Parts: sequence; structure tokens; C-alpha cells
Amino acid sequence: MKNSGSQPASFASEWDWEKGKKTVVASVLPKDPEAWQEELYVSPDGTHMAAVVRLEDDSFTLRVNDGQWEQSFEKAWMPRFAPDGRLTALVMEDDQWTVAVDGTPWEERFDFIWNTMFGGQSQIYASIQSDMQYGMCKEGEPWAELHDNATDFSLSPTGKNSAAVVQVVPLKQADLETFAKGAYTVAVNGTAWEQTFVNAWTPVFNCLGEEQVAAQVRLNEFEYTIAVNGTPWPTTYNCVWAPSFDPLGSAVAAPFRKGGRWGMAVDGAEFWKPTYYQCWNQQWSFDAKKLWAIVAPEYGKFTVACNNTPWNALFPVVTDLVLSPQGTRAAALASHKNEEFRVVVDGVAWNDAWDMAYPPVFSPNGQHVAALVRKKDTMTVFIDNKPVGQTFTKAWQPAFSPDSSSLLLRGVQNGALVRCVLPLNELF
Repeated sequence: MKNSGSQPASFASEWDWEKGKKTVVASVLPKDPEAWQEELYVSPDGTHMAAVVRLEDDSFTLRVNDGQWEQSFEKAWMPRFAPDGRLTALVMEDDQWTVAVDGTPWEERFDFIWNTMFGGQSQIYASIQSDMQYGMCKEGEPWAELHDNATDFSLSPTGKNSAAVVQVVPLKQADLETFAKGAYTVAVNGTAWEQTFVNAWTPVFNCLGEEQVAAQVRLNEFEYTIAVNGTPWPTTYNCVWAPSFDPLGSAVAAPFRKGGRWGMAVDGAEFWKPTYYQCWNQQWSFDAKKLWAIVAPEYGKFTVACNNTPWNALFPVVTDLVLSPQGTRAAALASHKNEEFRVVVDGVAWNDAWDMAYPPVFSPNGQHVAALVRKKDTMTVFIDNKPVGQTFTKAWQPAFSPDSSSLLLRGVQNGALVRCVLPLNELF
């Protein structure tokens, strides 16, 4: 199941939730006016800022607040904070790539590395290439078996396992005959399924036990279906979208196209009749009693449906479906021509529209919704359709305290990085 939009309580419970505004960094501008400083990143708790910087000798390192890592590298990119606050970056030493964590590089080296990912307990993964073979690396340990190609990397909910679509049959240029027989499958922790397919996409793990993986697969030129642990559903379709597991069991739901319309299938059986012009991004409630999805009941008009019942409000575009932790409420973004972004909660659009809006965030108790928005050069946060009263030149996603009593804001004001903790009882 996708993230509900709330930060992990196991980490947020350790954050500083004292009321008020604190200046974290007095100036986010480069410390040396001639220095090269790249995009800013902020830790989940708002206490640390990071950016790649180039030094006088043309090497690179990471600025962290008003200091920097002791070690520098030939290259550095993609700084990311893990949910537990550790700072990672992809770095090059002696023409080889690895991951540096809080300034210390992994011992293992690769020809190339990208796509930093974090498991449920902040395990650090990355996609790798060595000797023209591809796979994943977890905390410095690569898969035992790498492959000729790998895409669509994914992690299990706890971060224990990883998967990717891999090529297991060699293909020469324009070798259509071999391609049509199937050269692709899914590898779990590096071990490939025995069954091959013409194409495969978006492997996902089940929530309980994490022993099952489902993926979209293409059987031939015209037929698509879902495969679970390498076994395709007996039913085929004109097209399918990414599958998702029932969070309490092993049932798999996936949107399917048949007769020019889209519906929802569960374990290969029709669950929602194919009546929609589009249906995707489905998510289950925590108790598996509700299945939500973005749908188009009319051509070019989108909304959200719960258990096959669409909201009444229709929009040109709907994206970023987010459920409350309980799965009983939903929020999404609506837009028109990639502008005029609106936040829609439980089928009702908030009053204002913005040049950009970011995925909504539910409070842990499901009673409140916050969203980061931008109009022209000003960013702010709205909660339950009301502005919080703080504006920023740049800001990051808000976060609720585990007890749902406070809201954390992270942003740049007057050139300084600040964090604000706002008690909700003072906002209403």
C-alpha cells in the first residue's frame, strides 16, 4: 500500500515539538560568494540543511548547516536525508561511485550508482552498475546476482527485500524474434523468476511477510496481465496498470482495460466493471474494506472513487491521491493545463488555487489535512482550507506531531532556514 501521507511515527516521536520558531541556519546563501552551491535539502525534522558544494580545488563535498563534510570527492550528487535523519549522497572516488552516509563512503565501489531509496526503517538502497551488469545495493552489499539490465526498482514495506524488472535473455540489435519470446522478468533480491515475459513493470511486495511480489507483464503483442511470484493471472487484458496488495492478506488489485474502458480486477476476477475512461493509482484502506482509485467517469474528466463510487466533483486532471492513515478519508490534487492547482479533500476542493501544490499530508488521527502550496514566488502551508500565517521563499512538506496536536513547518524566510512548530489549537 502506498504511503498514507504521514511521516513515520517511530522517528517523528523523537523530534523537537516545542512550540515556536527557531532559526536553523542564519543564511542559506553560499558561504563563499564565488562558490558553487547546488539545491538545498532539509532533514525530515527540519534541523539540518544540506547542499552539494564545489571547493576551490574543484572537488565536491556536502555543506551541512554552517559546516561541511571533512572528506571531499571527485563528484557528488543526489543528497538525500533518510527518514531517521542520516544524510546520504552519491559520490565518486578514483572514477568509481558509491554512497556516502554522513560523510563516510561505503567500502564497496561501482561503475555507476543512482536512485537512492530508503526502506521502512531507513535502510539505504541504491541502484548500481558494475561491469555492465545491473542490480541493487543495500547498505553497501550488492545483490549476489546482477543482470544485463534492470529497471523499476522497488522495496518491500519494511525495507527487508528489494526487487526490479531485469533482462535475463541476451538481445542483439533488432532481434525481434527473441524479444517476442520474452527476455524480461522480475528479480527479488537479485534472484530472477523462472517465467519470462515480453515486458514487465512496477513490481510491488505484499505487506504481510513480504514473500510475494506482483508486477504488470506483457505476454505477447496484444495481451497483458498481472504476475504474482512469476505466475500470470489466467485472465488477460488489453492493458493493465500497477498492481497493489490487500494490506491484510495476499489479494492483488490492478486496473485493467477491456473494450475501450477501464475497471478494477482482483486476483484476475472482475471487481469493478470496465466503465471508466481511465482508472489507476489504486490504494487500499488499512483494514482492506475500502479500495480507492483515481478514475475518469467521463472523457477528460477525472475524480476519485471509493469502492467504485466516484466523488461528484470532476476535474481536468487529478493526481497525488493520498489516504488518511485509517483509509477512511482521501485527498488529491486537481489542476488544469498544469496550472491552477487545487487541493481536493473528501470530494470538496479548497477555496483557493495556486501556481503549484504538493501532495497533501494527513494528521495521524486523520482529522486534519495540510498542503504546501506556491503562488508566484511565495510558498506557504494551508491546513483544512486555511493558511497557517507563515510564508517562505522556499519550503518543504509540513509534518504533524504523532499525537496530531502540532504542525511542523520547514522553510526559508529572509534568507534563513527556519523551523516552526505550530500548535493546532492556536490555528483554529
